[in-house]
Amino acid sequence: MEARYKVTIKPRVLRRAQKMPERERDLLADLVEELREHGPVLLHWKNYSALSVEEYHCHLSYHWVACWRHEKGTIEIEVYYAGSRENAPY
Repeated sequence: MEARYKVTIKPRVLRRAQKMPERERDLLADLVEELREHGPVLLHWKNYSALSVEEYHCHLSYHWVACWRHEKGTIEIEVYYAGSRENAPY
């Protein structure tokens, strides 16, 4: 199936993801795939919420979160944070 959205991941996010436990890395990969297929609104993800009109987040587990942004009217989604919830930019 062809991806409907183009997802980019900041290099800093990739470096930070390498330090995550394997389970959370796998969940991040699943999240990115779902963003590609379904877009920025993923209501079924644990503790998903909109942070603003263009920014969203969800918990990968109790300690780990991912944040992304999507400008309305585009197919571009940017994952700008994945890491501990204690350091999350919200």
